[in-house]
Amino acid sequence: MQSSKLLKLIILSLLGTISLLLFFLNFPLPLLPGYLKVDFSDVPALMASLIFSPLAGVIVVAIKNILYLAISGGTDPVGVIANFMAGIMFVIPVSLLYHKYKGVKSVVSGLVTGTIIMALGMSLLNYFIILPAYSWFMGWEDMSNSVKWFSVYAYVLPFNVIKGIIVGALFIPLFIKLKSWIEQKQVHIAS
Repeated sequence: MQSSKLLKLIILSLLGTISLLLFFLNFPLPLLPGYLKVDFSDVPALMASLIFSPLAGVIVVAIKNILYLAISGGTDPVGVIANFMAGIMFVIPVSLLYHKYKGVKSVVSGLVTGTIIMALGMSLLNYFIILPAYSWFMGWEDMSNSVKWFSVYAYVLPFNVIKGIIVGALFIPLFIKLKSWIEQKQVHIAS
């Protein structure tokens, strides 16, 4: 039992570190602000959440963000919190649907659901919390409602939809290739 917990901790730590490395391999999308960058750091979290549980995916997202905060010197706590929230909104639906229905269709349904939840959830969080927090941290004047709405509709919402589609398009073939391996790991680690 103890060695199983240790193995799980090691796997989650490794996936969190891989997630951090993938976080640095990012690219901006045309027509959107340069600070909104797509990365594939949620892929290891998705793997962890499918092998273990939704909580394991959340732990990998947390490890990535804590490591990034440490490496960056804590210069962007608002961005780190935003990335953490986006990650859990994306990963949890995939994991919940997969663990309930097991299969490629459940992963695809989870990715679609996760993309919608992430896009809408991050839109609301940006409007009410993240944009005002950035404004406060940067010493800017308070953003007007029209500027916040424009930022959400023109940038945040489309970015999260596109990011979910890109990450999902990468993850589906990866999952299909690794499905039997994931199921084997589930059985091996559970026993």
